[in-house]
Amino acid sequence: MRKLGDAVGVEAMSLYNHVANKEDLLDGMIDVVFSEIELPSTEDTWKTAMRRRAVAVRTVLARHRWAVGLMESRTSPGAATLRHHDAVLGCLRGGGFTLELAAHAYSALDSYIYGFALQERSLPFDTPEETAQLAQVMVAQFPSELYPHLAEFTFGHILKPGYDFGDEYGFGLDLILDGLEKAAAT
Repeated sequence: MRKLGDAVGVEAMSLYNHVANKEDLLDGMIDVVFSEIELPSTEDTWKTAMRRRAVAVRTVLARHRWAVGLMESRTSPGAATLRHHDAVLGCLRGGGFTLELAAHAYSALDSYIYGFALQERSLPFDTPEETAQLAQVMVAQFPSELYPHLAEFTFGHILKPGYDFGDEYGFGLDLILDGLEKAAAT
């Protein structure tokens, strides 16, 4: 709290007029992040709504890279967090998911979304150009005859013009949504 007070130019004690403690502050910060995520639309099919939500969550997490590890860790969620969770469950249930399948779907989707966001956050590159530069440096360090599949992957996929790691997100998301659609139909 002292560091936060210094950062915003106030005494640490004056922060306690607004928040009870660090946990309260984190709860509020996460609630703000959830408030920035577009709620699933009741006008869309569940699949379209969940896809839009997944893209929105990833976009918000790209703005708040610090939040990915905290999103589901709070024990005192705020109104925006609760509203978000309720809307997601309502969308799945309204789409014909059983309670159990809705739980599985929510878990699978969020594991993928948060996992991808965490992986993106930890990559040592941000742009396709940086990706290509790093790939070339790494390829130069290993003999391709010892690692033929890695060499093939690097030259045949990563170093192709226009490659962007972030584009992999949609492919994985569609696999999950297609699988959930099949599960919901049975």
